[in-house]
Amino acid sequence: MTRKTVRIAMNGVTGRMGYRQHLVRSILALRDQGGLDLGDGTVLWPEPILLGRREHALREIADRHGLDHVSTDVDAVLADDSVDIYFDSQVTSAREEAIRKAIAAGKHIYTEKPTATGLDGALELARLAHAKGIKHGVVQDKIFLPGLLKLKRLIDGGFFGRILSVRGEFGYWVFEGDWQPAQRPSWNYRAEEGGGIVVDMFPHWEYVLHELFGRVKSVQALATTHIPQRWDEQDKPYAATADDAAYGIFELEGGAIAQINSSWAVRVNRDELVEFQVDGTEGSAVAGLRNCRVQHRSATPKPVWNPDIPATEVFRDQWQEVPDNGEFDNGFKAQWELFLKHVYADAPYHWDLAAGARGVQLAELGLKSSTEGRRIDVPEIAL
Repeated sequence: MTRKTVRIAMNGVTGRMGYRQHLVRSILALRDQGGLDLGDGTVLWPEPILLGRREHALREIADRHGLDHVSTDVDAVLADDSVDIYFDSQVTSAREEAIRKAIAAGKHIYTEKPTATGLDGALELARLAHAKGIKHGVVQDKIFLPGLLKLKRLIDGGFFGRILSVRGEFGYWVFEGDWQPAQRPSWNYRAEEGGGIVVDMFPHWEYVLHELFGRVKSVQALATTHIPQRWDEQDKPYAATADDAAYGIFELEGGAIAQINSSWAVRVNRDELVEFQVDGTEGSAVAGLRNCRVQHRSATPKPVWNPDIPATEVFRDQWQEVPDNGEFDNGFKAQWELFLKHVYADAPYHWDLAAGARGVQLAELGLKSSTEGRRIDVPEIAL
């Protein structure tokens, strides 16, 4: 075996997602397993360079995990020819400029979403990357999670017949920060800093719907700010200028209708923080991040509406659990592996900056729909 060191500039690892999912559970997990075997006698050994604005925080992470390379100078790292890949999990408002620099420096790009604050910027990044001839990918982690992989297996096996509708529920209560610390950073609730649940979650819904059920043809959404005042990391009150809940209806290619509620102001009464119910002519399924339950047409009960007596059926007991039938790795790590194989073994990969632009487009049109109070068509984008 030949070990090839891959130097990856990782910008934003002091944040929750950048640290937990991308550094620890993906890149460091690959190192723990001995690297990534390309199957041709080559093993990739990822060597992260931790980038950010706070050197002390970066060094604390590096010391914790025995890493050698930290920097607050993005330009210097991008000028280093030994660095192959630039990864970005910064706040959304800082992402576009940094990716532009990385593209200009000829680095392969892997980034969190949304890729930019607007569709024009997202499309320009895709065009620049294409013109530069680099490889690029956008994190689309939900489709690599066990529950949705099981759902995809059902779709591919024809379980549903003709799919009629998709109902999604996502969210949880994010504390305001006054009497209990908030679970999310305060910038998430400031529109001027790129915050808002539409900008955050509609890109997720775009690729989930696109990959599993069909392209989104139209959107009708209502975005709102249920909690108008929150408290920041310094315990100071601030006005929440970004939406914290969004209620969307999406018309899909092929005729199915999706309804997805997203909220940081909802208390959870379901098995997982996100669940999708898919109803088809031959069967239905409810999938979360890990689990998936089904009810086939042949085993569908025949309930009768009668509000005058208590329910006599336990409806959840009438569904069957879908077995794992395999090993499921961390979804972020699984996509990192695919991207690295794309870069170093030319393996196929289609979750690129153009796919990321579709997510930005849906968020932008969702906000426009909410502002104008109407359904809006979602045109296919062209580079």
